[in-house]
Amino acid sequence: MPECASGYLQCELCTPRSPVVWGEGNPRAPVAVILDNPGAREDREGREYVCGTRQTLQLALHGAGLSPDDVYLTYLLKCRPLRAYDRDAVRAFSLPFLVRQIEAMRPELVACLGDIVARALFGEGAQVKALRGAWQTALGRPCMVSYHPLAVRRRPNLMRLFAEDWAMLAARLGDFRASPPEPP
Repeated sequence: MPECASGYLQCELCTPRSPVVWGEGNPRAPVAVILDNPGAREDREGREYVCGTRQTLQLALHGAGLSPDDVYLTYLLKCRPLRAYDRDAVRAFSLPFLVRQIEAMRPELVACLGDIVARALFGEGAQVKALRGAWQTALGRPCMVSYHPLAVRRRPNLMRLFAEDWAMLAARLGDFRASPPEPP
């Protein structure tokens, strides 16, 4: 957990029943995957990369020729919402923590999954369907925008687009590996 994580305990979402879940996976991974917030099962286990989200992501990773070691999964909101909350205030509070986390990790690529994260990174009117399929820039890095894995599970017709987005990311990652960018 990053040094700045203790400051996140001031978030209105944090309670003893909803602990801070910072992320899971290889912290040196070349891809940072950003979702909106931990779910119920993830919150209980203190891990976010489980359940339907895990299954859908693993399927997409496998289909694109990526391994779990290639990604680090994190969230915009580091706690699971257990009650109604001021969405704008919590997102504004949470975004600087995500920015510092990504800066510290220095991934080559970012995968932004879902409209909530898209709005936090690209502005209130941002939508996945308008941003996906082309490279964006977010958090100072090339960013692939795609659907939230649970949206894909609920609407199977999105799976083809989700798989295309992950294939696009895998190809870009292959380009990075073939000729790594100059260090900053």
